[in-house]
Parts: sequence; structure tokens; C-alpha cells
Amino acid sequence: MTTQAEPAVAATAYHQGAFVPFTEAALPLTTQALQYGTGVFEGIRAHASADGGRLLLFRAHDHYERFLRSCRLLRIETPHTVDELVEITCELLQRNGTTTDTYLRPLGYKLALLPGTRPGVGLSGISDALSITGFPMGAYTPPGGIRCTVSSWVRPRSAAIPIHAKVTGGYVNNALAADEARAAGYDDAILLDGRGRVCEASTANVFAVRAGRLLTPPATADLLPGITRDTVLTLAADHGIEADEDELDVSDLHGADEVFLTGTGIGITPVNEVSGHPIGAGEPGPITRSIARHYARTIRGGGDPQHQHWLTPVRIGRG
Repeated sequence: MTTQAEPAVAATAYHQGAFVPFTEAALPLTTQALQYGTGVFEGIRAHASADGGRLLLFRAHDHYERFLRSCRLLRIETPHTVDELVEITCELLQRNGTTTDTYLRPLGYKLALLPGTRPGVGLSGISDALSITGFPMGAYTPPGGIRCTVSSWVRPRSAAIPIHAKVTGGYVNNALAADEARAAGYDDAILLDGRGRVCEASTANVFAVRAGRLLTPPATADLLPGITRDTVLTLAADHGIEADEDELDVSDLHGADEVFLTGTGIGITPVNEVSGHPIGAGEPGPITRSIARHYARTIRGGGDPQHQHWLTPVRIGRG
């Protein structure tokens, strides 16, 4: 957990084609994405490097490739390539003089009806916009692990809503599940599909460990196959940890030796309990700790050289 007081947001945002003071990055109440949830977003992390003097954007190109795929799905046109979006993000960090771990939020969204477009729900005949904001954020889950519950809310089918894209309107499902879990005294929720199979946590993918082997629901299930999830599968293969993508049910979690969550925001977070059932010894297990160590080194530039392409260095200080 972070211990120092940090500002809620950085001073500068990238908003509709320009770098502006964050407090001036306003939207009208009639914004279509606000009314109907027709926006897409990403969460990207920049970490202070292990050797100091730099921030390292982690897998920014992969995040922006997914961002543009999500934009195309909602007919949101952006004037930038992946490389240009990464450059804008680096400049935003420099303009803010950022020196600490930072979370970045690109947002593409439907803005206003174009002349001749009738009011109502739609994706065509509506202008598009892009904003990128950031704020300092260190670890926000306890290193000793968290407690999860299985949510009564069911994950929507991918035939009902584009689960594989980060669509703003779809996250009401995640918010309801997270709120229910916290009201019951838990830290997070695990959502199932309509058949009772494990999908994901509120904003993270789920891994179980059984007999030294990683198990995680397949990317074809009703879940967002996260970039951190892919990172973990890659690092596990690098270090001789076998992994299977297969359907899991709640009993697979209750009977697992270890359970952990993965996501851009939470990194690698151990789960010590699921709906009152202790997982393993009720504390982070050896596979979870090993994966977390490899991940922590990788995101700060101290991992295997073969993964240096995941990192985009940003000079710390004002540009």
C-alpha cells in the first residue's frame, strides 16, 4: 500500500488533441458516452526503474493495440497510430514531471450528435474524442493477500456485450459485483458465467495453482484476457512452470493450493480465501510468490533481456 499522500491526478491531461490543465478538461452533460456508455478505455502502468532516473511504461504498445481494436468495435475514430499514442503518453508523463509509479487512463468516446443525426442510442453520426489522464499510484492491495467472494452477479455472455473489449458501459457489471463483495466485508468478487464456470474478478483475471501447475480460464471464455495474464503465462513458461488454460468451477478454487489475481492495476495479488474457504495455508504460496517476484523485476527493467521490448523508457522530469 502507498504510505505517502499523493495528488488525485496529475496537473496536465491530454484532451481532444491538446495538452491542457487537468481542471480545464471538461465535457458537456450531453456527451453520448456519458449517456449510453459508448466509450472504451485502457489502464497502463508506468513504473520507476530499478536503477533510478527513468519511468518504464509496461507493454504500452500492446495496450494501445487493444485500445484501437476496442475503438473500431464502437466506431470510434482516432487520428493516431499506436506509436503516436505511446509518444503522447510519454510526453504527458514528462509534462507532469512524474517521478513515481503512475497509472494512465486513455479514454476514447462518443461525444456529440453530428448535424442531421436523430437523438437516441447509436454509434454512427456521432463525433469522437480522445482523452488521456494519469495519476500517481503504487500498490493498492495488501502484499499478504486478499479475501474474495463469489458474486451473485453473473458475467454477461460475449454474444450480449463485447467482453473482450474494455467498453465503459459494460463495467457496470464489474461495479455491481465489487460493491456487493465489499459490502459483505470482502476485498473483491469473482464472477461466474451462466453455467457456473469461473470467468474473472471485478477487474482482474483469475489463476489457480494445483500440484505446481497454473490453471486459468481460457481466453475464449466470457472474460477479458488481460495483458498481465499474458505476461504471467509467458513468465511461467520462461521459468519452467507449466500452465493450462481450462474451465474452472468454484470447487477448483476451493481445492486449489494457491489462487491469485492478475491485472494492470493490482499486478499479482494473492487470494487467501474464497467465500469463507481458506486457500491452501491461507497465505501466499510459493508459486504465487515466485511469479510475483519475476513480474516485479520485469516491470522495473530487471527481468530477462528477452522481454525488454515490453518496456518504453521515459526520462523522469519535465520535458
